[in-house]
Formats: sequence, C-alpha cells, structure tokens
Amino acid sequence: MVIYKLLLKAAVLGALLGLYHKHLAQADDSIAKPGCKSSCGNISILYPFGLSDSDPHCRINSSSFRVDCDYSAKPPVAYVQNKSSNIKILHISVEDHELRINATIGRDCYNSSGNDDSSSNIPSLRLAEFPFSSTKNKFTVIGCDTSAFFRDSNGKFSFGCMSSCSNVSDVYDESCTGIGCCETSIPRNTFNYRISITSFSNHSDVLSFNPCSYAFVAEIGSYNFLVGDLKQLEFNPIPIVLDWAIGEQTCEEAKKNSTSYMCTKNTTCTDTKNGHGYKCICLEGYRGNPYLGCHGVATGIGGIVLLLLCWWLPKYTKRRREAKLKQKFFQRNGGIVLQQRLFFIENNHMEKGKLFALTELDTATDHFNKNRILGQGGQGTVFKGMLPDGTIVAVKKSKVIDIGQVEQFVNEIVILSQINHRNVVKLFGFCLESEVPLLIYEFVPNGTLYQYLHDPKKEFPISWEMRLRIASEVAGALSYLHSAAAVPVYHRDIKSSNILLDEKYLAKVSDFGASKSVTIDQTHLTTMVRGTFGYLDPEYYQTSQFTDKSDVYSFGVVLVELLTGEKPISQLRAEEDRNLASYFIISMEENRLFDVLDKEVLDHGKNEEIIVVSNLAKRCLGLHGRYRPTMKEVAMELEQLQSLRNPTVVRQNEEEIDCIRTESCVSSTIPMLKQSEAGIELTSMEEDQSLLSPR
Repeated sequence: MVIYKLLLKAAVLGALLGLYHKHLAQADDSIAKPGCKSSCGNISILYPFGLSDSDPHCRINSSSFRVDCDYSAKPPVAYVQNKSSNIKILHISVEDHELRINATIGRDCYNSSGNDDSSSNIPSLRLAEFPFSSTKNKFTVIGCDTSAFFRDSNGKFSFGCMSSCSNVSDVYDESCTGIGCCETSIPRNTFNYRISITSFSNHSDVLSFNPCSYAFVAEIGSYNFLVGDLKQLEFNPIPIVLDWAIGEQTCEEAKKNSTSYMCTKNTTCTDTKNGHGYKCICLEGYRGNPYLGCHGVATGIGGIVLLLLCWWLPKYTKRRREAKLKQKFFQRNGGIVLQQRLFFIENNHMEKGKLFALTELDTATDHFNKNRILGQGGQGTVFKGMLPDGTIVAVKKSKVIDIGQVEQFVNEIVILSQINHRNVVKLFGFCLESEVPLLIYEFVPNGTLYQYLHDPKKEFPISWEMRLRIASEVAGALSYLHSAAAVPVYHRDIKSSNILLDEKYLAKVSDFGASKSVTIDQTHLTTMVRGTFGYLDPEYYQTSQFTDKSDVYSFGVVLVELLTGEKPISQLRAEEDRNLASYFIISMEENRLFDVLDKEVLDHGKNEEIIVVSNLAKRCLGLHGRYRPTMKEVAMELEQLQSLRNPTVVRQNEEEIDCIRTESCVSSTIPMLKQSEAGIELTSMEEDQSLLSPR
C-alpha cells in the first residue's frame, strides 16, 4: 500500500513537473543557434563555439571557437580548431566559461644503464586565445629520480619541481609532497607551455620500481597519486581547464559597438581578471545561454515543493531498496545463525565482535582499493584498512559464498569470540550486510613464519633464540585452545603460513575457518578430511577422526621446519624424501640429524637444546596419536627449555592467568556445528597462506 501511494504521488508529480519544465524548454534547448549542429558524439557544442562543417554564423568569428568533429571515430571526437591540433575537447561550459581538453602526459623512460630510451615523450601545448586556469590546474611530476620543468613557449618564464625516493616503502598513496610525487601551481595568463623531464642522478638505482618519470598539467582533483603509478602510470583521460572569454576588449569598450557586442537581454557583462576579453552571465533568477538569451526561472513555493519532492522520492526509494538488500545479505551470510550461536557465549564477548557497517569498512579500505590488498587465498582477499580512531586493521573479504562457507565464516567468529590469548590473532568484528561476509582482524605487520623460513627474498634471518621463542608461543596458544579456553578448540590447520609475526616478531596463530569447538567429554571429531599436504595427520587421513593429537602432529611439522628450514613438501628432495616429516624421522634414526639442520640452527644452537627439540618433534610426529604428547606437555617442555636459557623470562599471559583464576572466562558450551559427511578436502601448502599481514 505504501509503495502504491508513492507511485501515485510520483505520477502526479511527474505530470506537474512536465508542465513546469515546458516553461523552461526554450532555455534548456538554447545551446546552439537554430539550424546549427549542437553536438559531436557525446560532447555538446555550445554557442559561441560551433562546428567547422556548419554555417559560419553558427559560431563567432574567431578560429579559437571553431570545433572540428571527427565523425569516423566511434563515438565521434571533437577537436579544438581542427583535427591536426590533436587537442580533444572533453567539455564546454558557458556558465563557468571553461573549456576542458585532454592533457598530454610527458614520459621519460630509462634502460638498464639509466639512459633515456625511445619510449620517451616530451609534450607541449600552444593556444592563442585561451589561458590555462591558474586556480583549477596543477603541474604534477611523478618519479623517484626526477626533475621536471614547465616552460612558457615564448621564453617568458619557467618553473618546476623535483621528486625523489630511494625505496617504494618511503612513498605513500595520495601524498604528493616531493617523495615519489610533487606538484606546483600554474601562473596566471599562461597560454602555452613545453615540458622537459630529466634525471638528476643515476636513474638505474631505482629502475626496478620506477622505470619511467612522468610530468603533466591537469585539473586539480582529476588525478590522485598512487604508489603503483611509479611502476606504470595508467594513461586514463586527464583534463586541463582553460578559461575562455570574448575578444580582447573590456565590457566598457565592447558596449560601444552594439553590432559586435555579445551579451543579450537579461545578462550582465564582466571583465576577465587578466584584462583580456569579457564574459556574459545570466542575471540572478534567469537561466540559459547568455549569448543566445536568458529566461526567467519560476521561484514560487509550488515549484520549490515539487522540486523537493522530486529530489526526495528517489532517495527514499533507494534507501528502502538498500535496507532490504542489506537484510537479505545479513540472513544469507549467516546473521541469524550467528546471533543464535553468540547468545550461548557468556556476555556475548561483543567487545571483540563488533558489528561493523559496510560504509565504515568501505571508507577504511578506500573503497576496497586494489592497492590496499595484503594478500589473496582460496577463501578470500584481505585488505589493509584504517578505522576512524586510527586503528590499523586487516579486513578479510570472503569470495562468493555458499552454504558450506557460511558455516566456516560463522564458526570462525564464534571461536575467536571466545579466545583471549596474546598469541592468537584478535577478532575486532564482522560485517554481514555486504554481498559477501567480512571479518575485521588486528593488523599483524611482519608477515608469516613461512615467509621468513622459505622466502629467499626475506633478508632478516630468524635466529635460533627466536625459533625457540616462536615455537614456545605457538605451543602455548594451542595448549590454551585445547585445555584452557572456555570451550576446547581444535585448530585443524596448523602450519607456518598460519603463524603471523607482529611488530616485535611475537607469534600470532591465525585462520580459524576450519577450526571446531568440542564439548569437554568429546575425544574426537568425525569430519570431512581437510588440511594442507605435509602437515596432515596420517591417522586422521585414514580414519577421518580428528583429535587434539592431530594438531600436535601439525605442530610437529612446524617444529621440523624451524629446525631444518625446509618446506613440508619439496620437489627438490629425492622422491622418497619429499615429505619433510618422514625425511626428518629417518635422518634421526640413521644418526644424520645434524646433516639436515638449518645453518642458523647449527651455527648458534646448543647441541643439547637441538637434541631436546628434535626429540620433541619426533614424538609429535608419531604415527599413532595415543603415543604423541599433548599440546600442554609440549608447551611445558618448550617453556622449560626457554626458562633454562633465560630464567627471568615469564612465559605466561597475565590476562589469561587472571581469567582462569577468577573463572571469568568460563561460558556455556556452544552447540556443535553440523558435521559434514566423510570426504576429503585438501589444499596445497601455499594455496591458503595467511592473509592478515603484508606479503
């Protein structure tokens, strides 16, 4: 009924507005003289401008107002004066007396020796009558070893700016202050220019991330600098704003000749700021083309009300449509199920599960800008964002979601909402009103353990002391999940790429999409087999029964990675040794342990410490789960080893101790998720590396 009434009002409003606009039709249509062409493709040609193939009376008698239309292009393209000028017209404004044309971008590229190559381009532009707007244009220079100059073609003046940087990490998006990008204003009364670009040192030093330098004049706001432009600038149409006026006379001088004076009835004449030419403007309360005639605009209450209704109705309809769409997404993304699951958690832990609005996250990630992407994986894309209070976060945007993924999404929120441990990545909140669900985590800046162990580009070596500490921290987190959390949790995807390192290189366990919470009396889960090759518990693979000892096995593989620096699965090893776990165990059994250890471990680790950790890893990798230690036992052994190295180190989280002492973290048991039918779902080792930190 509401929609019907709105439609009825809209119909009446449409009829009234039709009568209202009929009165203004003459003003709206008076963009060109009668019988003259008024457009070239998508560009409106407003008098005093006119097309070259029309009658001479269609434009004023000045070559600068002549427009050449290339009809062979699709769509047709308008040029200033003639096609050979190569100056494309983007927009003509009579009200503001502005002409927008396409900007020419200067480019100076370099070869491996740091010298100019043949792809360089040095632009120039010459117009006789129309000056560049000094208030709406900027001269912009992009590069890390660049000096560019703007020179008046007549040799009256020149100016420029320098842009430098030694590393991409020193440069920031939308920051044009001389580091990677610089800009400066355009002087008044500038009618032509030539741009020159030079390298003020050896450009080969920055060639890898800045092969070319760029310089151009463009309208303010039409270009926003991005760090990626140093590598390659996308040559999208960028406009330059020109000011135009009539002739060279002032208003007082032009009025003396009524035959050539251009201002019509209901207009006023103003002189240009540079003293060259005059402009005609419609009087207040009138509209139209001041060079053809201005017409009065109705200002009655009825007209205002009609315009307000016309403005309000589509906005109201749009808000209702958006609200319904958000509600649809909320339900499809598991919002109702999530509310029910969180209800069972004591105090709901909502301080760690804020429900974010999509608009807030859209602003935080600069509209999910591709330059904010931290990483991509099988489950989605993660963007770096900044909340209004300045908090840096990682926003995980799921891929197109199905029912099974909704369950994983809800599961990850529920589990992380119950966890309070310094070595587990924190969940700040989630958003359910977008097309795909979003998770908001703390931002962990120093990448993954996998990268530091296996990425040859990482120059920072992980010392033996750091390896022991990281192993102890991860073991402590898993021990907490298994035996100290409000509800026991099996992670089910422990691997070095799911272990993040913060600004102090402290370990953070992440990615709980595959995790399962269990009741206290449960000993195992019968579930679809999933995990990552090289880390997967062979007993779980054969029986489909996941236990706490399955996480122990995966952690054992991580221990071996820390000891050897080898990948869990490697094609570089012999076929029988490609699996790191079996390769390591065989090496120990054949007394070849010290032949397979990483150089950093051999050089700085004490033999007795190495042997203790190696034996612990071997026990974790036992084929039969019942013979493996628990994560609590593993954590205690590693903590004891740490304390022997440094007795003053306190390894336990004070918040966790207080939580357990006061029993404030105890909550009701969350109902088990519906188990999938037995099956196998495995991923490659590198397919789903953690996405919450930069690569």
